This record gives sequence, C-alpha cells and structure tokens, in this order.
Amino acid sequence: MDAPLFDTTLARRRLARARAAGYADFLLARVAEDLEDRLAAVLRRFTDAVDLGTPASAAARLLARRPEAATTLRLAPLPEPAESGFALAVADPEALPLGPASIDLAVSLLALQGVNDLPGTLIQLRRALRPDGLFLGCLLGGATLTELRQSFGQAESEVEGGVSPRVAPFAAVRELGSLMQRAGFALPVVDAETVTVRYADPFRLMRDLRALGLTNVLAERRRTPLRRDTLMRAAALYQERFADPDGRVRATFELLWVSGWAPHASQQKPLRPGSAQTRLADALGTTELHAGLTSGPSKDRSAP
Repeated sequence: MDAPLFDTTLARRRLARARAAGYADFLLARVAEDLEDRLAAVLRRFTDAVDLGTPASAAARLLARRPEAATTLRLAPLPEPAESGFALAVADPEALPLGPASIDLAVSLLALQGVNDLPGTLIQLRRALRPDGLFLGCLLGGATLTELRQSFGQAESEVEGGVSPRVAPFAAVRELGSLMQRAGFALPVVDAETVTVRYADPFRLMRDLRALGLTNVLAERRRTPLRRDTLMRAAALYQERFADPDGRVRATFELLWVSGWAPHASQQKPLRPGSAQTRLADALGTTELHAGLTSGPSKDRSAP
C-alpha cells in the first residue's frame, strides 16, 4: 500500500481547532447554495440521504429540508451537537458505515480532497447507493491557493535553498472523471468553478485558512517551525505578484463538482458503434469527404 499523502489525525485536530475558535464558513456557505441549485435541477426524488464529511452541518440541514426527505444521516468528521431534522454519527470517509443499496442520495462538500484513498471511498459510495441513486460532491481542485503555493515556493528557494510541500496537490478534472468511471458510476460529470477571494494582505488569508481548518496536513510536511524570514519573504512576493490596483491580494479556490449515478436500466446508454441511421454530413448540410480527399489546400508535413 502506498504511503498516505495526508495526516488525517492532524487534519481532524486542525478542524476541531478551527470550529472551537469560530469556523470560517464563507466558502462552505457558497458551496451549499450551489448544492441546493443543483439538486433542484434533478427531477429524481430522493428519500434517504447521507452527508459525508462536510466540515459543518450546512449540507445535512439542506437535505433535511427537502419535502420528500424521509431520513437524512450526517456522517461528520468530528463529534458535534445534535440538531433536529437529521441523524448524526462520526465516521471515517475511508470506512463508511453504510450497507449495500441503503441510500439513494449521497453528498459531500469540501471534504473528499483530504481523503488518502479517494478511489476506495468512491467505490464504497457507489455500493451504498440503490440503483439510480445519485452522488453529488464538491472538492477543492488543483488550482486552489496557487498564489500561495508559488509565493512560498520562491521564498523558500531564495531564503533556505530548497522547497518543502505546503499546499496539497488537489485533484484535477480529468482525474476525477476517471476515478468516477473506475468506481462504477454511470453518467459521471465533472465541472470546475473558480472562486476568487480578496484580502487586505496575505496574513489575512493565512488566518482564514487556519479558521477553515485548511492548514498544512501533508504527511511529508516539514516538521520544523516556519522561519520568520521565509514567511516575510513569501508575504512580500505574494503582495508583489498577486495584488490588485487597490492593494488587496487575490486567493484562488477551485471548486470541482462531481456527480454520478448508480447504474439502472432506465438510464441513457451510448449507442452501439455503427448503429446510427443518419449521416452526420446530412444533419450538418455539408458534403461528405472520403478518406484521402481534402477540401482545401494541403500542407506538406514531410521533412525538407
């Protein structure tokens, strides 16, 4: 088995610290609104839903408010106060306490980017869904905090002569699509959205990351404290390279939305190759060209 990428025990401690000090829910609130809009566009009705690992209870509250909801279960990353409308349990996303075909909707917001075995978690979700059940999740993508990554990388290279990992290598769109197919989901869809948050200075961003529980939990992180001169150089580089004309700095959060269905006989399926009854050229109103013919001047690609 490969070495884990994330220290998940530390991640839970960091999230607990953030929630005790006042969790910064601005990003989760934005994503929860998007979740509500996406679910509203789905004609299928869901009765038994699970919220997996979302840092706070916004998704579970949303699911419990849906008029057709019979049961909603929140699988939280940490112990938290019970709320009306949904059941609560603490669970590890890599060992789900869900029976086969026991739910028809699973959602997860801003959580699965920190899972070491994401393919295994997706496979477990797929097995827990009934036929024609839906998984809808939002993860942080690879462009997240690119400004911070660049600034710290250059600062450490200048000041210390080397670079240590500080920002997680989040997933990319194509990778997620492939993982969904491998897990057995039908009709997988992945789309990306970029949210830009502006701060008075880089230190305000770093405080927000602490309040989000998103500080460095990489297993291969440097164990020695961050040097002050490296921090100050990184902040200066951030201000120089990523400030707007008004002096405020930008921070990028890439949101990757992923959805997939448990296979069912009623779902659309691709046609068998060669089964088309109409030529593409007829549909487009153009002339079909046979192999070896071109419709314009050719270009010689051979070596001189």
